[in-house]
Amino acid sequence: MSPNYMRSFSEGCLRPPTVIGQFHTLFFGSVRLFFLGVLGFAVYGNEALHFSCDPDKREVNLFCYNQFRPITPQVFWALQLVIVLVPGAFFHLYAACKSIKQEDILQKSFYAGFYIFSVFLRIILEAVAFWLQIQLFGFKVNAIYMCDVGALEKKFNITRCMVPEHFEKTIFLIAMYTFTVITVILCIAEIFEISCRRLGILKTQ
Repeated sequence: MSPNYMRSFSEGCLRPPTVIGQFHTLFFGSVRLFFLGVLGFAVYGNEALHFSCDPDKREVNLFCYNQFRPITPQVFWALQLVIVLVPGAFFHLYAACKSIKQEDILQKSFYAGFYIFSVFLRIILEAVAFWLQIQLFGFKVNAIYMCDVGALEKKFNITRCMVPEHFEKTIFLIAMYTFTVITVILCIAEIFEISCRRLGILKTQ
């Protein structure tokens, strides 16, 4: 792929054809990535080391932590961010290969429809990630986790484990849910903006 295609692709990803899309990119790229990369590491970075059970044995702690966290929140949210970016990236790659200017996307029905479809996919992926987050992490992190160690130790079946910084993790969970809701609202507002521009209610950029 030539440098011109790469330049058009990067410009399309950073500067979508709608005002709300540009704000979504700014919000998505700066706030969510900063929150996850910096604060997420501070909250979850040492969780496995400080996760302790009774009895406090390494194999018990590791077994229960793997049961408590089938997937670490940082990995889940990083995958969510990458997957949600795929529909938009695919569209802008298509636009770059076809040499479609950003200001022309909303002028033609096919391109506008294709772009709206990519926004709908973002909404669906965000909704799926929201549901998965509920299934994996819930809305609250309790201070005590009851671990089933029957497969590891025959002497006892249930043991108590201490979850470090549970209150901070609860706040972080709520923040990530809020970010998902905000991005979905922005995607819906972007579709509304495109519809208004197509109908002539709003002037095109």
